[in-house]
Amino acid sequence: MIDFATEIPAPARPVKVPDVTMLFWLIKMMSTTVGKSAADLLNADPRSGLTGYCMVLGILLMAILPAQVRSRQFTPWLYWCCMLLVGMAGALLSDSLIDQLSVPLTYATGLFCVMLWITLAVWHAEESSVSFRSIVTRKRELFYWLAILFTFALGTIAGDWVAENLHPGYAFTVLLLGVALGLVAVGHYLLEFSATSCFWAACVLTCSFGNACSDWLAQPVHDGGLGLGKLVTSGLFLLTTIGLVGYLSATRKHLTGSQWLE
Repeated sequence: MIDFATEIPAPARPVKVPDVTMLFWLIKMMSTTVGKSAADLLNADPRSGLTGYCMVLGILLMAILPAQVRSRQFTPWLYWCCMLLVGMAGALLSDSLIDQLSVPLTYATGLFCVMLWITLAVWHAEESSVSFRSIVTRKRELFYWLAILFTFALGTIAGDWVAENLHPGYAFTVLLLGVALGLVAVGHYLLEFSATSCFWAACVLTCSFGNACSDWLAQPVHDGGLGLGKLVTSGLFLLTTIGLVGYLSATRKHLTGSQWLE
């Protein structure tokens, strides 16, 4: 049996990913919302809008992701650009299965569960760990971004499955997923569950939570939302994300507790 909870000693080389703090999860949640909102808007015109979106997203990924992988140190704006683009790709992947190929939500959720498990299993077989603290080589970082892609896709679809099959309403979906994230935090901080296992669980749940927040804010009031609209919601989250990344870049808060990496 594969133990994904395996931790490895702290590396001597600089880690290419940021400290996992509350700011990390906040920015990741908002990047999920921006990606899902963009995919939803472009799905309104599936012929021209979605095709153009795929082309632009592919070009940006081919420019930004190799630059991130080749970088010798953690650079906040570069890392979070990758996170935003990978989040958009994950939302596009999930929406394509549902909207274009008409795959049922239950099957799509199972498919991405399997894809994420396979990615982590192969990564573990190659590197003996899937710890987010061990991203110090290009090979590990490529595994990391592939796993992140599937967490975005799985989180998006799982959130949609909860909303459409359980029908809890937008506000209650946000509460439900927030409680689930809280349970992961309790498992890690109070019950001493593995940081690695909790990290990957939180990656999936953060995506679902971000999508639920986006729906709650954007949907019309008569449907149970707050009526801000997708453009306003995604714009607010994007501007907030840019502001927080700028703050991290200026203050180097991402190194809190990890100065030994330099």
